[in-house]
Amino acid sequence: MWLPREHRVGGRAKFFRINLYHDNLSNYYKTNFALMQHHKYSLTELDNMMPWEREIYVTMLAQHLEEEKQRMEQQAANNKR
Repeated sequence: MWLPREHRVGGRAKFFRINLYHDNLSNYYKTNFALMQHHKYSLTELDNMMPWEREIYVTMLAQHLEEEKQRMEQQAANNKR
């Protein structure tokens, strides 16, 4: 059952503030800059993402970069032999 607006507490905005408390403004701008410079996202694309969607993409990108780093280290070790 839907409650009248005056009975709701916080709504979606409060939900995202609570769930994304670990992200600060400095980190937000640094991440945006890195995504725009190194991975060719536009600021509009980043601003239009839902906070949870952005978190998923950043996590997936971090995993991909870690896998690439490990692959390159393994390839370098194989070339030294």
